[in-house]
Amino acid sequence: MFTPDKKILENYAKVIVDFALGKGKGIKEKEIIYLQYDAEALPLSLAVFKRILEKGAYPLVKSSEEQFQKVLFNTASDDQLEFFPKKYTKSLVDTIDHRIYLIAPRDPFLLKTVDPKKIVKANKANNILRQWIHQKEDQGKLTWTLCLYGTEGMAKEAGLTLKEFWQEIIKACYLQSENPISTWKLTFRQIDDLMLKLNSLPVEKFHIVSEKTDLYITLGEKRRWLGGRGANIPSFEIFTSPDWRGFNGQMFFDFPLYRYGNIVEKIYFEFKDGIIIKTKAEKNESLLKALVAQKNANKIGEFSLTDKRFSKISRFMANTLYDENFGGQFGNSHLAFGSSYHDTYDGDIRKMTKKDWEKLGFNESIEHLDVINTQEKTVEAIMKNGTEKIIYKNGIFVI
Repeated sequence: MFTPDKKILENYAKVIVDFALGKGKGIKEKEIIYLQYDAEALPLSLAVFKRILEKGAYPLVKSSEEQFQKVLFNTASDDQLEFFPKKYTKSLVDTIDHRIYLIAPRDPFLLKTVDPKKIVKANKANNILRQWIHQKEDQGKLTWTLCLYGTEGMAKEAGLTLKEFWQEIIKACYLQSENPISTWKLTFRQIDDLMLKLNSLPVEKFHIVSEKTDLYITLGEKRRWLGGRGANIPSFEIFTSPDWRGFNGQMFFDFPLYRYGNIVEKIYFEFKDGIIIKTKAEKNESLLKALVAQKNANKIGEFSLTDKRFSKISRFMANTLYDENFGGQFGNSHLAFGSSYHDTYDGDIRKMTKKDWEKLGFNESIEHLDVINTQEKTVEAIMKNGTEKIIYKNGIFVI
């Protein structure tokens, strides 16, 4: 059994606590940090816990054991699946300043035999929690980060040994560096430069062309590109949440989607005026259709591009956190069907109402699932005056 050495875990903890939280600024003394971790991630969670204390903040810790999930879905009644401890959860959200989740599934396929409808039913109960969290984020009072702790189960699914899997994590997060945070800051400055260029373009829509892909995306009003926020570690993508009504055409996704202990492979969507009108997959198509059938999950909440010059991820990792940041030969583009990101709104989020979000075409859904295309592609920007400009080709931005 491979376990990363103490220095690597200490560096990882510093990246999470001193950098990823606070949108690149880290935590402050006396802030309250909610640390949630899968049981396999105990070695990293202890390092994170120690770092939170060293920074003079207050950790709240919750361990998650995945076996409980399987028992829940196989045993609970509908009433139990839909139970939501409203007062407790609201108090927790009101209390915390930051939240961390260390992802470490022991068995990626643990829930494979569970009826997906039961999981969807349980997720609906958490919709209130998601709304509370988003509201607090919109107010600038909560930040979060997701990080991966490698396990044998994930490594096996990726076709790697556990040591090889961890080497990818170490490389992607700059954990071998004497000062990984300075390396992250340099990377984010370079990503920021690209975002400034993208946000200065008077874009009306984008046109993506690749194998089995010919898609037009209307950007929408008061949109901005984001990246380099630290919310996900690692994070190399530059993304926005376009007007969901402006998707027309088709797109193919060659990377698998992992959801509810199942793999959905070779995904294909067709769009008309923002609605997914055709959903296909070579494997587990029925699950994909069930996911898309949820309220507003048949609309897109995110459009993203990753420049291969930044991403150190060159192997399939069987985990969305890494696969959506894949660099490889041609970088990647991914769409997320489901909810939009409010912080891609180019204005004062605190003044926005539900009707305002709807008017601008920001989607609201219980789902947000990334589907990833790593093939060679060209992305063209069509400006408001009708001129055209290629902005992404051969895996890199060309602006």
